[in-house]
Amino acid sequence: MSRKISLMADQRGAVALEVPAVWLFLMLLVILPLADIAIVGFRYISAYQALRTFGQSILYSPPPDVTNASTWSATVTAKADSRYPIPSVKLVCGESNAVCDSTNSAATQPKYYVYTTTITVTPLVLRSVLCTSSNSNPCSFTLTYSERFQ
Repeated sequence: MSRKISLMADQRGAVALEVPAVWLFLMLLVILPLADIAIVGFRYISAYQALRTFGQSILYSPPPDVTNASTWSATVTAKADSRYPIPSVKLVCGESNAVCDSTNSAATQPKYYVYTTTITVTPLVLRSVLCTSSNSNPCSFTLTYSERFQ
């Protein structure tokens, strides 16, 4: 066998040239976008769990007066997770999603806590796909949670 045919048959060096191209393809088009989605998903799940945990912490300490719960609200918002602050707790009476007042706070009406938190995500690759919020910052999302307490 001639030397030229021997070199053509031995193509082990071709892998050394292909690996960087394959690695770059996998990193830029597969792994980084998946990492963006995973980070956003974990942040969303963590924030939603913080809302649920907050709801459980205040579930058994309802406000003494649902028509005037400003001092109670200030006290319970301090119980929120510091990573996911809750600016205010709204008390809703009845099925009409109206704030509790003297006209709809009868004992027969269902009562709910409604509160929110905001998360901000910082995707590296999929910014145009994941940052679709209608907030002033398109990468900032407001999560709302409600829980019945009476």
